[in-house]
Amino acid sequence: MSAAPKAISLGLVAGFIGGLFGVGGGVIMVPGLVLWLGLEQHRAHATSVATIIAIASAGVVPFAIDGEVRWDHAGWLLIGALVGAYFGARLVKRVPAVWLARAFVVVALVAAVRFLVTS
Repeated sequence: MSAAPKAISLGLVAGFIGGLFGVGGGVIMVPGLVLWLGLEQHRAHATSVATIIAIASAGVVPFAIDGEVRWDHAGWLLIGALVGAYFGARLVKRVPAVWLARAFVVVALVAAVRFLVTS
């Protein structure tokens, strides 16, 4: 399968999971870009981030129509997220790919355990 159908399929799955569970599509997209499309770890993170605005914009529409978005909280989150994302993106260049992948796994595992314990 060529890159385009694989990328479209990966985007479909990541967008669906992101919209369904409210998690960043990066949880699916970054491993998919590395393992399925063969991107280098740093490039996979950057490529995933490049799609976030479109994914979030498409996903927020049904929630906003249903009145589910707390815009006051979203505004405050946005301020912190903009600053955090900028500095995180600047820092990522200094992190070796192997440690970036390991850190990604640790964050995903911690989140999974927390959901299992608190749900």
